[in-house]
Amino acid sequence: MAEMAAGGETRTTKAAAEAGAQAQVQSRVQARVQAQVQSGADDPAHPERRYRYYVLFVLFLVYIFNFIDRQIISILAEPIKHELGLTDSELGWMGGWAFALFYTALGIPIAVLADRSSRTWIITIALSVWSGFTMLCGAANSFLTLFLCRLGVGVGEAGGVAPSYSLIADYFPPGERARALAVFSFGIPVGSAAGLLFGGLVAAYIDWRAAFVIVGAVGLLLAPLLKLTVREPVRGRFDPPAARPEAPPLREVARVLAGKSSFWFLAFGASCSSIIGYGMLFWLGSLLSRTYGLGLVDRSLFFAAIVFFGGIVGVWLGGWLGDRLGAANRGAYAAVPAASFLLAAPFYAAGLLSPSLTVSFVLFLIPQALALIWLGPVLSAVQHLVPPAMRTTASAVFLFVNNLIGIGFGIWFLGWMSDRLAAVYGDDSLRWSILYGLGFYLLAALLMLLASRRLARDWHG
Repeated sequence: MAEMAAGGETRTTKAAAEAGAQAQVQSRVQARVQAQVQSGADDPAHPERRYRYYVLFVLFLVYIFNFIDRQIISILAEPIKHELGLTDSELGWMGGWAFALFYTALGIPIAVLADRSSRTWIITIALSVWSGFTMLCGAANSFLTLFLCRLGVGVGEAGGVAPSYSLIADYFPPGERARALAVFSFGIPVGSAAGLLFGGLVAAYIDWRAAFVIVGAVGLLLAPLLKLTVREPVRGRFDPPAARPEAPPLREVARVLAGKSSFWFLAFGASCSSIIGYGMLFWLGSLLSRTYGLGLVDRSLFFAAIVFFGGIVGVWLGGWLGDRLGAANRGAYAAVPAASFLLAAPFYAAGLLSPSLTVSFVLFLIPQALALIWLGPVLSAVQHLVPPAMRTTASAVFLFVNNLIGIGFGIWFLGWMSDRLAAVYGDDSLRWSILYGLGFYLLAALLMLLASRRLARDWHG
């Protein structure tokens, strides 16, 4: 018995030694791979670095069409309203809940799938679906048929954004993520402006139906380019090996997020700002028509210029401030957006109340930039609040809250309130609906300040 015990101890010791040796070899290999990856991150001429920027560019193009197809209906709202005989509340349903219901409901299960399977395939399929339904919007002949087509656009777009965030996090090291996500987020102002400009011009010279068909067809052509040229990266490649477990079940992600109060303050703070952010994107074209009497071409140019120039400055500035200030103080990832929301509200109010179209243009440019500063810092912070295997799902939860409240409720609420205020303000009711809604920026700033006090504690790793 003693000999057997001794033999067992010898085998155990030998196995432990072999396991230790294998662990050392694996550690050295992982360190070498990590060094090579980091070398590529630091060397501008390295193929790895050049390719990651190509990937970012392709994802940026996809995001542009995400917002073209999402926002084109805003510049087409007035001709659609007159042809189909809709109220502002019904337009709000079309631009808000019709898109947001499935967009938000499917976002989380698709993200869970993306944490376990190919993100590039998911984005490719999503792009094809939302582009196809955008084309079908051009064939709608009633509130119901257009509503159903917008539901389909939301189904497709549910799989576009969260997997893209996760891909970017695996292509860019932590010190570059806020800027990379900010570049990706340029798709919001660029796509929105392109949809407004192109949609308005096509509707003016052909009709609103042709605008839907053309932009949807171009999106379908982009889908194969994405799948054929963008590789699926290793998950968590810039994170320590110990931080790369298999994708956990949804209940585990929910448990982790439940303990991160900063995540929820960020999500609801962004959502409150998005009520006005998405609301202005949808309703400003109608406001320019009713308040200033601008024709379709003029309001397309006016609206697109505000969204493009103000948006580009805001998204870039947010990414730059997030990386610069967040390195020393993690609370800055939320404090910077809080300050921007407090500044945006009075500028928007002044622009809405100005009798001069020229003055309104300048006043709208400033808050348009301020309103989008949050994108880079907040989206980067969300990526840092959970382990790598949970990032896609956490992003989807964040987007669920933000889009359900911002797109679904926000666009509909401003239209509903405009109908209610029409008895008092007449044709000016939409202007006053937006003015009253600016109070949501104050709530957004408060929630971001609460998040800033908790980010350092909740930061993962």
